[in-house]
Order: sequence, then C-alpha cells, then structure tokens
Amino acid sequence: MSSTRIIQPNTDEYTLLIEGMTCAACVSRLERVLYKVPGVVEASVNLATEKARIHAHGVPVSALIAAVQKAGFDAYAEPAAQAPMANPAAAVSPASNTGVRQGRFQLPASTSVWPIVLSALLTLPLLLPMFGILFGRDFMLPGWLQCLLATPIQFWLGARFYRAGWHALRAGSGNMDLLVAIGTSAAYGLSVYLMLLHGSHAHLYFESSAVVITLVLLGKWLEARAKQQTVSALHALSSLRVNEAIIRHDGIDSTLPVNAVQVGDILVVRPGDRVPLDGFITEGASHLDESLLTGESRPVAKHVGDKLTGGSINQEGVLIMRVTAVGTDTLLSHIIRSVEDAQAAKAPIQRLVDRVSGVFVPAVLFVSLITLLGWGWVSGDWQQALLNAVAVQVIACPCALGLATPTSIMAGTGVAARYGILIKDAEALETAHAIRAVAFDKTGTLTEGKPSIIAVEGTTLSSERLLQLAQAVQQHSDHPLARAVMHYIAAHALAPLPALHAKALPGLGVQAEVDGQTIYLGSARWMKTLSVDTAAGESIAATHEGEGHTVSWLAIGDASGIHLAGLLAFGDAVKPSARTAVEKLNALGIRSIMITGDNEGTARSVAQAVGIEVFHAQVLPSDKAALVAALKVKHGTVAMVGDGINDAPALAAADIGIAMASGTDVAMHTAGITLMRGDPSLVADAIGISRRTYAKIRQNLFWAFIYNLVGIPLAALGLLNPVIAGSAMAFSSVSVVTNALLLKRWKPGN
Repeated sequence: MSSTRIIQPNTDEYTLLIEGMTCAACVSRLERVLYKVPGVVEASVNLATEKARIHAHGVPVSALIAAVQKAGFDAYAEPAAQAPMANPAAAVSPASNTGVRQGRFQLPASTSVWPIVLSALLTLPLLLPMFGILFGRDFMLPGWLQCLLATPIQFWLGARFYRAGWHALRAGSGNMDLLVAIGTSAAYGLSVYLMLLHGSHAHLYFESSAVVITLVLLGKWLEARAKQQTVSALHALSSLRVNEAIIRHDGIDSTLPVNAVQVGDILVVRPGDRVPLDGFITEGASHLDESLLTGESRPVAKHVGDKLTGGSINQEGVLIMRVTAVGTDTLLSHIIRSVEDAQAAKAPIQRLVDRVSGVFVPAVLFVSLITLLGWGWVSGDWQQALLNAVAVQVIACPCALGLATPTSIMAGTGVAARYGILIKDAEALETAHAIRAVAFDKTGTLTEGKPSIIAVEGTTLSSERLLQLAQAVQQHSDHPLARAVMHYIAAHALAPLPALHAKALPGLGVQAEVDGQTIYLGSARWMKTLSVDTAAGESIAATHEGEGHTVSWLAIGDASGIHLAGLLAFGDAVKPSARTAVEKLNALGIRSIMITGDNEGTARSVAQAVGIEVFHAQVLPSDKAALVAALKVKHGTVAMVGDGINDAPALAAADIGIAMASGTDVAMHTAGITLMRGDPSLVADAIGISRRTYAKIRQNLFWAFIYNLVGIPLAALGLLNPVIAGSAMAFSSVSVVTNALLLKRWKPGN
C-alpha cells in the first residue's frame, strides 16, 4: 500500500492556526469538537505545529473557527500562499483579511517571558526561607506576606490555567491546565485555611503553589521556543520567497510585486538576486546556488534553455528568463506545502497516544482522589494527604505524550528537506524505516536519462533515411529516446519528414504513416509480435546490448508485409552516484533490485555497473506494479524508485514510492518521498533519516510513558512533594522536544 495520503473527494481543505492548546488531551477534545460540525469528514489536530487540518463538505471557515472558540481555544484561518493577482495594481494596497492571522512562527502570547520573570520574582521570597532551614536558620515570612506574594501568582499570572481548565470541564473533558489549576488551588486553599485557623506563623504551603505555577510557565515557554526550532526548515524555505521582480516589457524594465507576475512574462535576474519564480533562461549564463532547495552545496551552471527555480540565487551573470509557473504552482511553494503537510500530519504510531490521551486526565484525577482518601483514612494526616494528591496532579504530564511524535516528525522532515529529501507525509516517514528492498527503475534513475545515438545500422536503408523515418514517427514524443533522435537530426541538419496517424504503444514503441508506408519503431519484443524477421540485425544488436546500449528496431509495413529496415543504438551513461547508492543500501541491509523495460543485455550491463545482482528486464509499464507487489510478498516492505509517467503505477503499488524531482510531475505526485537532486544515493539517506526519526519517536514515547508510569505512583506514595513534582513535569515536556531537536544534527551518510 502506498503511503500517499488519501484526500476525501469533493471536499474543501482548511488549515486553522490554534492558540491555547497545552497537551494531548486538548488535541483529542478539539478533534471531537471539529468532527461534530456538520459537513466535516476529516479533522487532524497537531499539538506541535498548533494547527488543525480539516476536510469538509460545504462548511464555511467561520463555522469551524466558531466551533474551536466555543471549545475554549482561539483559531485563525492560515494565510494563503502567494498567488498571482488578477489586478496587478491591487498589489500595492493591503487587503483586510478578517479572521486571518498574518504572522507565522511566532511565540503564542500565553508563553511571553514577562509573566515568568514576574512570577519568579514573586516566588523567590517564598522559596528562600526553605534554603535557610538547611543551615539552621528560620526566617520564614509571616503568613499574610506569603499570601500577598502568592495571590497574584495564583489568580493573575496563573489565570490561564483556570480559563483553559474551565473550558475543558465545560466540554466534558480534562487537560493539563485543569490538573495544574486543581492542584495549585488545593495547595493555596490549604494554606489560607491553616493561616486562618492557626495564625500567621503556621506552617503554610504557599510556596508549593507559587513554585509549581512558575515552573509550569517556564516549562511552556521553553517548550514553545524549542518547538520553534523544529520549524527552522520552514523558516529557511519561506525566506527564499521574493517580494519583487524586475519585469521587461517592450524593452523597458520595471519593478513589480512578484504576485503581479504572470506566466509568460519576461524577467531580469541580476547578479546576487534570488530568482523570483520558476522559468527558463532565454538570454545569458551564470551559476545558481540551489542549496536550500536541493541540498546541492555547489553552484550549478545554467545556460540558455535551462530551467530556473524560484528561490535560487544568481551568482555572477545577468539572466533573462521567461516565467513558467507562479504562485502556488512554483516548485518552492510545492516544497513548502509538502513540508508543512508532513509536519502537520499524524504518524500511524500517534493513534496509540491519542487513545491514551483521551482517558489520561480523568485517570489522573481518579488516582489523585484515591491518594487523598487513602492517605487521609490510613494516616489521619489530611494535610499530607492533600499535598500527596496535589503532587499526583502536578506531576502528571500529558504534554510529553502529545509532543513526543509530532516534534520528532517536524524535526525529521525539516532536516531531510534541507538536504534535498522531500517527505510528503508522516506515514511515509514512518513506513520508510522498515524498508527491506528497493526496486529501481533504470532510465533516469540509475542512468542519466539523457541517451544519445551511438550507432545507426541500416539493413535495407541508408543511415540518413533510417534517421529521417525515426524522426518522423517520434517528432511529437517526449520520450528520452525520441529527444535523442531529435537532437541528432538537428545537429546533422537532416530534412524532417511529415508523419500521419502517429500512435504510441507503452513499453513497445511508436508507429506512424510516412510517405504512404507504416513505420514501426520499438523493441525487439514488438518486432516479434509483428512477425518481423530480425535475423539480419540480431548479431549487431547483441553486440550493442552487450555494451550496455539500448536498441530500437525500425520496420516498414507495405502490401507484402512488415520488413526490417535497420536499428538505432542509444547510449545512456550510468549516474556516478548509482553504485554508491547500492553500496549504501547494502550497508543498511537492504536488497537492491532493478526493473526496466529495456532489453536483457542492456539491463545486465547496467546492473553489473552499479552492483545490483537481481534485475528484471523487458517489463512493460503495466506489469511493473504487479512485479512490485510480488517483491513485497518476497521481501516485506518495498520501496520503488522512479522518475517517469510509466513508473507511477509501480510507485503507488510499493509500500513507499520515491521519485526523482528531475522526472515527471506525475511520478512526484504519486510518490511519498521526492529526491530534489535526482541523486539515487539519497535513497539510502531518506531511509536513514526515517530510521533516525522513528527511533526518536520511540525514545520520546518510552520516556513519556515511563515518566508518568513512575512519577504518578511515586507521588501517590508520598515520595514527591508538589515542588519537585512541578519541576519534573516542566522538565518532561522540554526534554521530549529537546531530544527531537537532536535530529537537526543529522547529515546524509550518518
């Protein structure tokens, strides 16, 4: 099964930016709320990205926002990506965008640093006397002064916990805020009760509630800052977008907003400028820095006719380009959207966490109640019983559970994109770690995909006539072999011939009528199907195939039958990194297999050159998917690597499809992973980052579960006081995110 995300047909897709989520329980509650909106067919909420992705039938975005707000959260429609403007003059006037938050990657207001600083300053006088006791000094503050310091912390700086906890209760759910609010209120209330009962010098617990609130605020701030680092890849990609472009019209250059540029416009790119949009060079030559788009560290030489990608940096030459894509159709927009989708999507392993989160808070409250009653009845010390119950509530951390998976996914997909590995969704990232075999297409994947004519062997026709007929039947084809013929014809200034009724047969060849005769150009298999006698060219063909060349046979049909006229031999260089790719996969314990529609001899030659032992030749495009399915039965999890339209079914049939960005859009849309440089050695790196990310997810989930499984019982047994419990709770979330951030150290090859 492919990892491609299945989008519900005929639905609208919305992305909402959510403020106010604090833990996995908030995620579960929000998803339940969104699913209750009539017309919503799919809703996925991500704690780490603070986004909700919704698919719905005929639901206005205002209804979705209202549902989220009713649940106690703030919601905004995500700003749309850059798009071309119908009226360029409108580009200079800022349009109002009600309900849309314009700033991305900003720390939420609830995690501003000033409340933490103020809370710490108010807490410090409450905490210092505890250290004095260690040195035999008792300078505990009077109860009224402790209350004066603790009250603004509890009800002003800690008001967010009451608000969020109340919204959760109204929705019939619970979250981290509810646990903190109940726990600290209990400690604060007990202190007030004891102060009123025994006077100002009674032993009070104001410092417990104040320290817990301060530590939780600090933990959420550190967590938010750490989460921002997981989207650093999106920071870098978004910074590549250009706001203005120099457009040339009737020989006059003028500067316009980039969203006023249309397909077909002529742009001027000066040295040092970023390329505004996708297109191709019409004048000039230069080197382009594409490192942030493809991971290629060296500048790439570009000449007339070469493609330019928006966001790359022009180095030394002035370039004139014609625009071919604008707005959301550019490669940069596609990359950003893919990274955002991958970071917003949920990995399959997250389903377990979601099920646990749904019952986590009620279970903690139940354990807290049992702790209170148990300690109170057994010991008779209801003060200590209450403190132990508070510790249970404070140490419980659904945040760590909620952040364990998405932060790892965000960091993993981000660092992969930095090195030219574009992972479409979280499922693809999770699936790739289990790959046991990789099936490679040959042309354009293991080879350069730029074949050239090596030899023209006529049996009944001259070489010139043979080439003219080959050009005639292929003149409207975009196949690599057809392009090789066109280049050869152009280079040798041969006169083109017209053709009628051209028809392509996938995996076999092409045919057309030329000068009243039917011309057939294709594989040896097709010649046998047509009953063509190929004896005159078989020895020549065998020689070329043994040298790794691809052979196309040309036959002519007339009233007497179909007769061989000659053959063309094509050479296609093996990519320099192809052998390295196979060696890296071997080192990972992964079997490499080649699947090609080419002849047996050529397939064997290429397989030997790159170090592949198992290959399948003369496989029709329609049969590739079935062969991939058979490989899955034999090897387990299988990836398919390809770049052409004919590879799309096989890419979809594999457990994970890996496409070369140098290939067709169809292949890239079908695949779960796209290699932006078209470098086969990146296949092993894609699997490597998947394995590293999956390991981080498992580590984070292990520690998140263990933390709660160990911490809650310790608190219930009276072995942790609320201050230590609060410290541990704050540390758990930060440690999970920090562990995920270690993925940013990953580099290809390690």
